Amino acid sequence: MEGLGVGSVLLTGCDGGLGLALLKGLLEQPSPPRHLFAACLDPQGKAVNEVALGFPNVLVLPLDVTDPNSIKAAVGKVQEKVGSAGLNLLINNTGTTRRSTLATETAENMSLVYTTNTIGPLQTSQAFLPLLKEAAEAEGQREMSCSRAAIINISSILGSIEVAEAWEERQDISYRCSKAALNMLTKCLALEYGSSGILCVSVDPGCVTPPLEQGMGPVTVEQSVQGVLRLLSQLSATSNGTFWDWRGQRLPW
Repeated sequence: MEGLGVGSVLLTGCDGGLGLALLKGLLEQPSPPRHLFAACLDPQGKAVNEVALGFPNVLVLPLDVTDPNSIKAAVGKVQEKVGSAGLNLLINNTGTTRRSTLATETAENMSLVYTTNTIGPLQTSQAFLPLLKEAAEAEGQREMSCSRAAIINISSILGSIEVAEAWEERQDISYRCSKAALNMLTKCLALEYGSSGILCVSVDPGCVTPPLEQGMGPVTVEQSVQGVLRLLSQLSATSNGTFWDWRGQRLPW
């Protein structure tokens, strides 16, 4: 398989879990990114630095997606490395959840989860827009793709209003609402940024944390990562403003 060929990638949420696994997966591509920015809350973290060790193309960056100053500093670091080539791919992976039911959900949880899962990707996308535009213009002769310029929002089937999956197993109101809002953000980004050649898509990686009941997600995180990266290599202009899962199946909003 040819794999995902992309010049520069910023991946948020690399402290552990899916973010760390995606970082490994990107490094294992036949043609890894020339610049791979592993953004995390703790840039001194053991796990992320062990993965980055020996890869000069990886830069571990501090990034708190809820802090505009932290985002601005990260933009500066990325700009120093990529220069006029811009940033090809932004993967908004950072996310949080609070277990709840409709009876126990609180305003505090709703606010906290929404701030990270929805406002975080909004602020990060806004801040990196100039670098994404530069990449789109630098690769102007090519059609929309993750190799040219793209924003991928890591969402969840739990945010699908039509499907409303796994209600009996996991209500998690704040998480569901934040991901439904993230999907609307993806659509808004696609409508506004598409004319600049920037592809915007929501992706359900299938590995929800904490995990759902057996059989409701991929067998392993590695399987999910392989599926997500395969999907990213196949997305095109017709995918702009849509919602997909790790199997490459289009999902309803």
